[in-house]
Amino acid sequence: MVPAPTSLRGRDLMRIADLTAAEIETVLAHAERLKAHRHGGPSRTLLDGRVLGMLFEQPSTRTRASFEVAMTQLGGTALNLAAGDLQLSRGEPIRDTAIVLSRYVDAIVMRTASHERVEELAASADAPVINGLTPLHHPCQALADLLTVKEHLGRLDGVRIAFLGDGNSNVCHSLLEACALVGVDLVVASPPGYEPALDVHRRASQPAAASGARIEIASGPREAAADADVLYTDVWTSMGSEHERGQRAADLAPYGLDERLLRLASDRAVVMHCLPAHVGEEITEGLLYGDRSAVWDQAENRLHAQKALLALVVA
Repeated sequence: MVPAPTSLRGRDLMRIADLTAAEIETVLAHAERLKAHRHGGPSRTLLDGRVLGMLFEQPSTRTRASFEVAMTQLGGTALNLAAGDLQLSRGEPIRDTAIVLSRYVDAIVMRTASHERVEELAASADAPVINGLTPLHHPCQALADLLTVKEHLGRLDGVRIAFLGDGNSNVCHSLLEACALVGVDLVVASPPGYEPALDVHRRASQPAAASGARIEIASGPREAAADADVLYTDVWTSMGSEHERGQRAADLAPYGLDERLLRLASDRAVVMHCLPAHVGEEITEGLLYGDRSAVWDQAENRLHAQKALLALVVA
């Protein structure tokens, strides 16, 4: 196996915009190599003796499981640090937690309800910190998304992704930044009040101009879906927004991903969803489980993208 480049060694990852296009390509290429050798090879001892601290203040399935399996398959150890079991739950400053954990572990992944909180952890930690999800950004998901698109379509450059639903979400923000960097066209269809955050959209304009990516806001779901290579949707009610569920369901109902929209897309179009999914709301059962679904490859690729990221940051 080709040794991993070391340009990311010791780096924090708060958002996709922390990376360059070349660094994203490095992560993806390394993820492809690791995926091809997932059941053996020198990667089995790549992180021998290294420990990842997983600080989760919110529920998680894919992020927690994929990081833990990734460390195991790389020869390291993942230490689950449930927030309720830590002194953080009794008022210990996150700065103190960051300093102490840095003496024990080689990297930290954090999932939290405040983006400022993970940035505070990173500012005080000597160990590299990876954002495992905040309300603003989900960079690990976007890396897995790009890996999945490349696998299914054979390329990234010039691919057109249509994101339908809540554009003011961590998944859409990270996808927007990723597409702008690597030259993928992204069109977002959201109802008024659900558009991507203006500062995220503005910050993506310069890398989009450099890569040739077109980042657009569509007037409706049919316009977005037309000739798209990927139809992407996400849950309508994210963690922390449960009290808005009824209103969100009403506002986003016209943006559900169904067979009619898929017929407007390109002949090779695939369907993506970062999960968990609510069948009958943002996606139909036929699309989620159908032969055009890339959802389950997308979920698996969280493991491979994060293995690559850990190998590059920690090794």
